[in-house]
Amino acid sequence: GTHAFQDWSRRRIFDTPRFKQVSQLYGYLAKQFTVFGQHVHIGCPGPDEALWLLHAMSRYVPHVIALSASSPYVQGTDTGFQSARLNSVFAFPLSGRSPFHLTWDTFKVYFEKMRRTGVVDSMKDFYWDIRPKPEYGTIEVRVMDTPLTVERAAAIAAYLQCVARWLVRERPFEPEEDDYLAYTYNRFQACRFGLDGEVVDPRTAEHRPLRELIRDTLVAVEMDAIELHAERGLALVRDALAQPLGTDAAWLRAAQDREQYLPEVVRQQCLRFEGAPA
Repeated sequence: GTHAFQDWSRRRIFDTPRFKQVSQLYGYLAKQFTVFGQHVHIGCPGPDEALWLLHAMSRYVPHVIALSASSPYVQGTDTGFQSARLNSVFAFPLSGRSPFHLTWDTFKVYFEKMRRTGVVDSMKDFYWDIRPKPEYGTIEVRVMDTPLTVERAAAIAAYLQCVARWLVRERPFEPEEDDYLAYTYNRFQACRFGLDGEVVDPRTAEHRPLRELIRDTLVAVEMDAIELHAERGLALVRDALAQPLGTDAAWLRAAQDREQYLPEVVRQQCLRFEGAPA
């Protein structure tokens, strides 16, 4: 998610018109944005269905932030966060949540208004946690750190796929604007505390441990996992919930406690990503 000890002031901007424009617009934020994330695209049958799923999926954003968290260190310091990467993203003015539109017609009106202001030129200019990707026919979930193993990345993609299928199939609730009342708080809980965070249901005001919610979700999507042949991925998610070092952030901190030298931790995480035994 983040490089453990890089200095943002030493970063260089890649020589393309887009990156130069981003650097000129955002200043030092562009250099602090040397972060690494996993994006998952979910195919949708149509544009209205895509927007419905986008907003229905919003309550599962803390789940995948916690499951993918792998950025406890920034510029050589333990931040106290499980996912510090998202703090860099959240600094951008067009980040956060998508505006609440459930039809493509009303979303197009919004987009044209934004384009007329000159603030945006394309969908790429929105850094939303979940955004529509019309050229692919997908919604794009963008909140995850890059996990330290390919298996973990695939498991998180499987989890999102199963949740999306269950939401579309069961329609257990209808998205509402008020679903976002606690969105930023829940997102923060996942970034700060990972699987040990506690999130709020904005409709019932009930506070529940994130780990417990993910377990309940795994039960709800069990049949969808079977249909999608995703059981192995969800088994990895279930195992992560039960392990003391179930997240990559915990693994990185344990490595630093052992080695007391962040360059060695980075070397070991590279080996881990390449598939070396734990």
